[in-house]
Amino acid sequence: MILASSSPRRIQMIREKGLDPIIIPPDVDETVPADIAPHIAVMFLALKKSLFVESIAIEKGYTEGETLIAADTIVVYRNDIIGKPSDFEDAYATLKKLCGEMHRVFTGVAVLRPGTGYRKVFYETSRVFFKAYTDEEIIQYVETKEPYDKAGGYAVQGTWGKYIDRIDGDVDNVIGLPWSRLKKELSDHTISYSEGALL
Repeated sequence: MILASSSPRRIQMIREKGLDPIIIPPDVDETVPADIAPHIAVMFLALKKSLFVESIAIEKGYTEGETLIAADTIVVYRNDIIGKPSDFEDAYATLKKLCGEMHRVFTGVAVLRPGTGYRKVFYETSRVFFKAYTDEEIIQYVETKEPYDKAGGYAVQGTWGKYIDRIDGDVDNVIGLPWSRLKKELSDHTISYSEGALL
């Protein structure tokens, strides 16, 4: 399996499933066209990442039965896409906005077989409900390193998890890879999966 990602969360999740993927980080411009719908945006970026890494995989000779997976995650509050915070003020403003509110998390996934022309792209969405919290609690959190490489400025599996009231949908999707849906897509399209192996 080839994972087109530099995300520590996606890498950890895959390894926790008993897999030992080849990691090839994509180096792509993540700008999306203006006014694009969130579910289209994440599929667009996941496919873009996967195609970039496919060319590297082919150069390296990874074309014999390899499965390449890429993903992209965004947070949407009301109709605004919220990316990774750029600095302390941005992280603070983001979490202040989401306080006591519901937002949606979209993850797009692309599955390729390098050199074969096989392509499958899909997305999953979850709704995340935050509890109310204080300005002081936001400040304590954004003074850590945790918020700054994550869409929405938080990690559901990190210390911010205590401020999450509930999640409607796949928790893995919020972390960055909808594992249950991915397994189904693999099995539905003749890419066999078993816990610990992708064949």
